[in-house]
Amino acid sequence: MIVSLGGSALLTRAVTALLRSTTPAGHPHWHRANHAGRAVELYAGPAAAVATALAAGRVRPVAGVAVAVAGACGAYDDFAGAGDPRRGFRAHLSALRDGEVTSGAVKLFGISAAGLLAGALMKERVADKVLAGVVIAGAAHLVNLVDVRPGRAAGAVLALGAPGLLRKGAGAGLAAAAMGAAGAVLPDDLGERAMIGDAGAHALGAALGAAVVAGSGRAGLVAHAAAVVAAAVCGERVSALAGARG
Repeated sequence: MIVSLGGSALLTRAVTALLRSTTPAGHPHWHRANHAGRAVELYAGPAAAVATALAAGRVRPVAGVAVAVAGACGAYDDFAGAGDPRRGFRAHLSALRDGEVTSGAVKLFGISAAGLLAGALMKERVADKVLAGVVIAGAAHLVNLVDVRPGRAAGAVLALGAPGLLRKGAGAGLAAAAMGAAGAVLPDDLGERAMIGDAGAHALGAALGAAVVAGSGRAGLVAHAAAVVAAAVCGERVSALAGARG
């Protein structure tokens, strides 16, 4: 657990520094305006995704794959979907129905598929496999939902992951992997020097979901699946309301 926590944190900082040093200063793809209009870096998100995937993969390889896919899909949306005003599942599914494959749709189906695959390999019974997939994909979406202000997503990962450290086995290691990366990016996130974007939020969330799956039985899976589905429904309503007002 300590190795996962420390290794994830150190690797996040190292990859962030590497990306910053190898990218031309002021490169538009790696900078965004945050909620307050301040220019912030995007290096922390991919760095957290890489570090969490590697740390999670050391504990459970299939969990590492799910985290990597979630991070990659999030990164694709960060870059390919920059400037797209559409928010929420409904908007992206409506575009897909009209023949347009948005970056949000790619993210939705990619993370869902990765979550279901990981869930299928982490559990034995069919019902548990499905529930596990919902928890992993839903947790990835949940952390992204709360990423609306500096530090909220990383702080949520630290808060939600802390109980997992009390578990034994893979669950503790996976929670530690997410928390280490979250702790590493939190100072720059809170200081409004960086944002983790969809890449970081989805990867950290997927790792939390995998931690829950690794440490839960049927009852725990049902409770967590219900929670992430409820959060997704609420988030969709908020997105729809914001779109109507906009």
